[in-house]
Formats: sequence, C-alpha cells, structure tokens
Amino acid sequence: MSFTIRRVTAADYDDVRRITRDAYIHAGYFSDPDHPYVQILSDIEHRAEHAEVWVGEEGGVVVGSFAITFEGQRYTDIARAGELEFRMLAVDPAVQRGGFGRRMVEWIIDYARALDGIDAVSLTSGSDMVRAHRLYESLGFERVPSRDWWVRDEDIQLWVFRLGLQPDRTVTSRP
Repeated sequence: MSFTIRRVTAADYDDVRRITRDAYIHAGYFSDPDHPYVQILSDIEHRAEHAEVWVGEEGGVVVGSFAITFEGQRYTDIARAGELEFRMLAVDPAVQRGGFGRRMVEWIIDYARALDGIDAVSLTSGSDMVRAHRLYESLGFERVPSRDWWVRDEDIQLWVFRLGLQPDRTVTSRP
C-alpha cells in the first residue's frame, strides 16, 4: 500500500466528515455528536471553502485529513505572521496507531518549509489530548503556554504548540 496526501475533493467530503467526527468522539473529547464543535468539525464544505483541506490516503482509501490556514484567514485561531497553522487533524479510528497522523504532520512541516515567508508551524490542542501532545513533541514542537486560550462558554483549555523551521532539514519519513 502507498500513503499519499492530496487536496480534498467534493467526493471526499463524506469520508472526511465521518473520519473527523468519529476521531474526536472515539478519543473521548466529545460524547455528543450534536455538540456545537462536532457540528463545526462535520462541516467540511465550509472548511474547504475557507481553508486548505488535505486528505491522507492509503491504497486509495481516505484515512485522515487536516486543514491548513494562515494569519488573518477565517479558520485561523492562533497563526501569526510567518506561521502556518494546522487544525482539525484526524485519523480514522479504524487505522489509528498506524503512523498516519505522524506522516501527515511530517508532510505539513515539509510543506511549510517549501512556502516563502513561513518560518514556523503552529497548532492548538486540547489540554487533555495527551496522545496528540506526545506526537507533536516527538516531532520537535514546543508548548507556548503564553499563547494558550480557553474556548468561550466551555471548560476547555487549548494549548498552543509551535515548531520553528530549519530550512535545511526535512522530516518526512519513508515507509
């Protein structure tokens, strides 16, 4: 099987919606599929209109997705000038722990390095998303507590992670 990353198409929307919703619910971050943020996660059409949405495929089957955004764009939460922010990273629960999340984050880092004017990658992660934190830290991301924030009207703190880019180093692993 071969793993590839490509831009989302309308034909992928149902897969991305299911994978993203199921990944967040399966991990226990939300228990109610009607939670307002789960509804935002499920609205791939809106996300694709206002951010770069990418999918990871294994053998032609969509197994994950993520969104990329930059300072001042509609889906941006924390990106500052010179930062690429990624959001809503999700891997199908049926294939989690297979390295797909790592490969997507490595791809994001390499993609950011290839962009003019981008010198860092940033993201937010729920304070309880321990497995995700281990992944980000293993790839060199560092917590930036001074940029952490609370979700309005929720008891959810989002932690900010940032990776400064070294232009001469790629991280993409090969299977």
